[in-house]
Amino acid sequence: MNEQAGKFELQRREKKDRIAQLGIDPYGGRIDALELSGQVRGRYVEEQDGQRARCAGRIMLHRDIGKLIFVTLRDSSGTIQLGLSRQLLAEQWEFIKLLDLGDLIFAEGALGRTKTGELTIWADKVEILSKALLPPPEKFHGLADPDLRYRQRYVDLWANSEVMERFLRRSGMVAATRAFLQERGFVEVETPMMQAQAGGAAARPFTTHHNALDMDLFLRIAPELYLKRLLVGGMEKVFEINRNFRNEGLSTRHNPEFTMLELYQAYADYQVMAELTEELIIALIEKYCSGTKIKFGDIEVDYSRPWRRAKYTELLAEYGGCDMDDMESVRREARRLGLHEADRDDAVVASDVFEATVEEKLVNPTFVIDYPAAICPLTKQSRQDPRFAERFELYIAGMEVANAYTELNDPEVQERNFRRQLRGLAQDDSMARMDEDFITALKYGMPPAGGLGIGIDRLVMLLTGVTSIRDVILFPLLRPQAGGTGGPKAE
Repeated sequence: MNEQAGKFELQRREKKDRIAQLGIDPYGGRIDALELSGQVRGRYVEEQDGQRARCAGRIMLHRDIGKLIFVTLRDSSGTIQLGLSRQLLAEQWEFIKLLDLGDLIFAEGALGRTKTGELTIWADKVEILSKALLPPPEKFHGLADPDLRYRQRYVDLWANSEVMERFLRRSGMVAATRAFLQERGFVEVETPMMQAQAGGAAARPFTTHHNALDMDLFLRIAPELYLKRLLVGGMEKVFEINRNFRNEGLSTRHNPEFTMLELYQAYADYQVMAELTEELIIALIEKYCSGTKIKFGDIEVDYSRPWRRAKYTELLAEYGGCDMDDMESVRREARRLGLHEADRDDAVVASDVFEATVEEKLVNPTFVIDYPAAICPLTKQSRQDPRFAERFELYIAGMEVANAYTELNDPEVQERNFRRQLRGLAQDDSMARMDEDFITALKYGMPPAGGLGIGIDRLVMLLTGVTSIRDVILFPLLRPQAGGTGGPKAE
């Protein structure tokens, strides 16, 4: 803590002690029958006498003009002005003069407008609910430093009203997603976060240890294999909205702990999943956005339907200038881009070239369909061309937002794919273990199905127009602060 902050805290501690000496608890207690400021504004009737309000919140602005103090009070719905007059609060006035910016208070009184037309609670009763010992950001112009905002989200939320609004929108979008799926007959389930084997995606897991069982476990990288077990069990439409964990990099688009919607529908395929994805996102846009054209950083994304569906090979030819039927052209492009290709599988080289040349060009929503089967071990091959798999990835603003398959339900093919995927990994590598129980489950018979995963964090980024994933995660994982003290630090 710097010297100036320490001085402010000392002054506020002295005020807290003076409040206590007046016989008032500086940290308050239960308050019943409260209204949010937004509710008060919504129900106020002009020129009707006898209207009163009871609100609680944080002091955002404080203008002391002697016998009258105007306070702007903020709660989760917005702000409302309080008028604190010595005439109405004579017995409390000594206490009232000890209030500071940032304090949490309760006020009750008559509603009316000031000469400037501002709706105001003319308080005849005030209680302190929590004395703030640290001052808010200077002059309350907002908490601007990104590093400080992420480390002190508890200040960011009330210092920057747009941040509170964004996270309330995120919560609403998640609730609306649940309602959308439940209306279509999907059942919400919960599957294990700690798993004996990491599976369902190609990613590095976090490891932990269970002391009582003396066994290593993995924080899940995906719920896929457990959700498919539920299809085997007869749950024909299931979904889960929950956390996945991947022990990989940090960036504006990646957080090691992230929220994923994953769902499975028996007797469907990836085309059904594409329709469902488009309908869901459009429903969220209609409810939470103003129009189908939404700014994302320096670009504008047009979500007007229908969304483009383009084959993987077509896009590779369009933007990468190479042909999957001529792998030498793909490898040539890889070398031109400086990508390592000499001892790598054709499909992997093509994937690297696709990532480098195509993805950033896909601004408006684009379903990239029919991926090389070699990089899709959990997906059914196309009946028209078995070199390709019935899979799509949805790209928006150059960013992958969703991934879907026509799910592979042949246990023998699935086992071969797993063994091929694991070939070459060290025996003690956590990724080198096959989920034998999942293969057993498939042997009992899993119905043909479509499966879909949508990254909730990235979707909220797009629909709220922010370009860093840290701005849509309440407490993102951050690098240690320089010097190793004082908490985490953003990149």
